[in-house]
Amino acid sequence: MANTSSRTLRLLSLLQTRRYWPGPLLAVRLEVSPRTLRRDIERLRELGYPVDANPGVDGGYALAPGASLPPLVVDDDEAMALAVAIQSQLATSDGGDAALRALTKIIQVMPRRLRTRLDAVRVSTTPAPWSVEAAPPVDHTVLSVLALGCRDGERVRFDYRAATGAASSRRVEPFRLVPLGRRWYLVGFDLDRQDWRTFRIDRISGAAGAGMPFAHRTPPFEDVAQFVRTRVGGGSPGGRHLVEVRVEAPVATVRARVGGWAKVSPRTSTSCTMTMETDSFEGPLYALGAIGAEFTVVTPPELARLAADWGVRFVRAGSGLV
Repeated sequence: MANTSSRTLRLLSLLQTRRYWPGPLLAVRLEVSPRTLRRDIERLRELGYPVDANPGVDGGYALAPGASLPPLVVDDDEAMALAVAIQSQLATSDGGDAALRALTKIIQVMPRRLRTRLDAVRVSTTPAPWSVEAAPPVDHTVLSVLALGCRDGERVRFDYRAATGAASSRRVEPFRLVPLGRRWYLVGFDLDRQDWRTFRIDRISGAAGAGMPFAHRTPPFEDVAQFVRTRVGGGSPGGRHLVEVRVEAPVATVRARVGGWAKVSPRTSTSCTMTMETDSFEGPLYALGAIGAEFTVVTPPELARLAADWGVRFVRAGSGLV
């Protein structure tokens, strides 16, 4: 049987994984008697963890919201996910002192093996601020494998699912990880296609080091973040939708707002045309809203309909203030 301290931590970890635990089942998982379980529950309460109890033969326990936030118990993958998320937030925006303190605390208590993985992510990452739509979650085991490959100069292999759904196996010399808005991308040299490519990491599975070191190639770009922006949203063949919008604002104003991920061409001294390729329409509308100028959707019709739908809802939301 585990000692009291380790058993208490195990109990806390179990309570955090489910909303409600039947008492008999929880005792079996901990390999203790119901009486010992009750003593352990009381010990958690003394430490500041609010545990609700439902008495009776079929009763059980649940970790309840408290007046303050007591320490949490997380496993390796959860610690990595938290640290990577906070690190990404600090890298791509003003995360604030609270985020920095949280990251410092997590790193301070990490075992060496996790610090090595997190450090690989840090040194292999180039931030590229950009507000886009929410994305599927990233497998942090995959992220760690790719980061170690970037840092150590080791080839990686993985399965990749394209935007069309087509599946393929890739052998890549990884160069850099780039968090773009809420998505992560890998930039690397694709050995089978003999070309530099950008891969969405949430579409990567089965990543593993190939055990083959490589000498880093000189990339055909100076700014890797700009390379990703261009490939993802500014004229690369990767987007499913071609967007063209006329904006009633000078070129300089629009370029300052949208950065390098869209192509902006002048029409007159006070208007321009913005074009880009994208996987979804929310991103362009976010950018157009941030410009703060009148605009007309040229193509595609789906973007025009979405803009009209948003417009109706925005007008309705503000109608009570008129």
